[in-house]
Amino acid sequence: MDPDVLPQPCIIKGKMCRPRKKILIACLVLGAVPVSFMLYSLTFENGEAYNIYAAQPALSPDTFRLQEKVREMEDQNAALRKQLSQNQNQLLRLQMTLAAANDSGSSAKIKCVNAEPGIPKCEVIHVAIVCAGHNATRDVVTLIKSVLFYRRNPLHFHFLSDEVAEMILTKLFETWNVAEVQVSFYKAESVKPDIVWIPNRHYSGVFGLMKLTLPKTLPETMNKVIVLDTDVTFATDIAELWKIFRVLRGKQAIGLVENQSDWYLGKLWKNHRPWPALGRGFNTGVILLDLKMLREIGWMQMWRLIAEKELMTMLAVSLADQDIFNAVIKQHDYLVYRLPCQWNVQLSMNTQSEQCYSEASDLKIIHWNSPMKLKVKNKHVEFFRNMYLTFLEYDGNLLRRQLFGCSNGTSNQTQDVVMSDHYEDDDCYDFRSERELIHRTHLYYLDHREDSDSGGDSDVTLVLQLSMDRLQMLEMICKHWEGPMEVALYMSDAEAQQFLRYAMGSDTIMSRKNVGYHIVYREGQFYPVNYLRNVAMSQVRTPYMFLSDIDFLPMYGLYEYLKRAIPMADMARKKKALVVPAFETQRYRLQFPKSKTELLSMLDMGTLFTFRYHVWPKGHAPTNFAKWRTATTPYTVAWEQDFEPYVVVHKDIPKFDSRFLGFGWNKVSHTMELDAQRYEFVVLPNAFSIHMPHAPSFDIAKFRSSSLYRKCLKILKGEFQRDLSKKYGIQALKYLSVE
Repeated sequence: MDPDVLPQPCIIKGKMCRPRKKILIACLVLGAVPVSFMLYSLTFENGEAYNIYAAQPALSPDTFRLQEKVREMEDQNAALRKQLSQNQNQLLRLQMTLAAANDSGSSAKIKCVNAEPGIPKCEVIHVAIVCAGHNATRDVVTLIKSVLFYRRNPLHFHFLSDEVAEMILTKLFETWNVAEVQVSFYKAESVKPDIVWIPNRHYSGVFGLMKLTLPKTLPETMNKVIVLDTDVTFATDIAELWKIFRVLRGKQAIGLVENQSDWYLGKLWKNHRPWPALGRGFNTGVILLDLKMLREIGWMQMWRLIAEKELMTMLAVSLADQDIFNAVIKQHDYLVYRLPCQWNVQLSMNTQSEQCYSEASDLKIIHWNSPMKLKVKNKHVEFFRNMYLTFLEYDGNLLRRQLFGCSNGTSNQTQDVVMSDHYEDDDCYDFRSERELIHRTHLYYLDHREDSDSGGDSDVTLVLQLSMDRLQMLEMICKHWEGPMEVALYMSDAEAQQFLRYAMGSDTIMSRKNVGYHIVYREGQFYPVNYLRNVAMSQVRTPYMFLSDIDFLPMYGLYEYLKRAIPMADMARKKKALVVPAFETQRYRLQFPKSKTELLSMLDMGTLFTFRYHVWPKGHAPTNFAKWRTATTPYTVAWEQDFEPYVVVHKDIPKFDSRFLGFGWNKVSHTMELDAQRYEFVVLPNAFSIHMPHAPSFDIAKFRSSSLYRKCLKILKGEFQRDLSKKYGIQALKYLSVE
């Protein structure tokens, strides 16, 4: 507007005013001269309003017609906005009606409002995975993390697995406790007869053929499922893939991405003869299966007849189930729906995967389908590797988040600490709350096999627990103890990968298959020492176990010695705890004694000492080291205050009390309960273990520096003693007087 039309500032009736809004209200034509006026709404400092008219320059006919057109369009837009508002109000009323209906109906109904048309927020997405063996359970966790990271829908995982994978994954999901995630298992043994007759040159073996049986194996009530290999990583919400089921038409029952290598073209080497395929063939690392349609067309019989015919000339499959899927599609191409290649970017050798994407936003699923995995050659392999490593080391505890507005009350919820009797104003609240934590646990992180030539009825397992700062002790203990071991490792996701690399680089560790390594993922501020012991104890398969610590080296030959001592002590019939005397050295390099005679000589020379004689003599004084020096037969000792020996016991003993975290009273409390159960403590005359020096742990440092830590430990001790007296009655009254 021309500033000369209305001078600034303005004064009307002697009062200061300011312009507020101008509205075009009229355009009068007086003869051939159009005259326009502008209405100004003015507001005075005292709040009074005053309207004035100001003359405007005359408009040309073209300009006048243009303004008329603009006003007409504005009227139309206003009408559309009004209609849209009415529609939104109707939709809101409908949603409220549906929600009310759900509230009044069965509690099992899912209550939700779709966040986006076409993607039902609360629809359960079904995912099937073939997973067998220890190594596969590690791989599948990375896949699951990537799915959980992006997902906004409830998930139901269906695992076709062997007994090992089922045991590991059952414990993992129970302790992970992710909201709106269900898990089902189907025994691999039950489907082996359907595929074991097929010769397979692929490294996956018989398990690489099991996807062929899914329409038969999965429940009849399931109509569709996404099938995934364990070596894929998601870069988007899995609901986007699930949505593609809606575009399948006719008898399209299998959604696949075209193979991105030249394998099925038969051009990789001279005389290369692949199985028949449609064009380049299809990769089966990511599959959409319309189970209902496949059952209707007789899928199991269809693929079997085609496989039998092709095997007469091909003799064996080279790429497991993928060869058979492609042979079927070659003859029945109406079955396949071609997925966009972004849903299976294949990083095998000699692929054309780079044609599938131009930007990172194009990526949907990365498939590490080469036996070389992360070592494949690709223009952007560093980007893909970093994406994979991000999920590999991602803290899985962060994936326990709830799905808003999408809970049916039946699936797992985010882990909540039960604190009905605890209050945040309690000085020891942190101690009491952390004892309730259920830590995410991955059993048998490395390959494990039980000894075929075990010690039978007198066999014994060494039970240990450790954190990352004690990892260097593992190799030495493996050299000192040849028997089975169960080891609980308290680590973060990233530290678990460091442990894996450390173990795979150690010939000593990798050569031992009778050691079970169980990752307990870090959560909270205290080291859950007794929780870890209980995890390791729960996996003991032998009748007896030796409860020790990671910083103690057993004497050479202790395993065989204990297997002889156990039957001699008649432990099968009597409640006995065999005490292994504990010693210590201050030297990081020690010529380890090969016998009791050598150990006594080192004691006399001051190279060795009885354990904690100078800072905590009460812990092992009842062992009676003076008597042990000359003993040739086992002898019984009485329980005393603060006694905490390292003992060999039957595996069916009470668990350690998980209220004791970090440093202090974790073993003392357990020994006290053994005494309450009237166990007899018997010292072995020719057994010993030696504590090796190391830097103080973080928890012992907190104990020494924090008066609150020591105060809470004292309170917990008193509570434990009272609980023990209630549990065991009159024979436990003596513990109430223990300071």
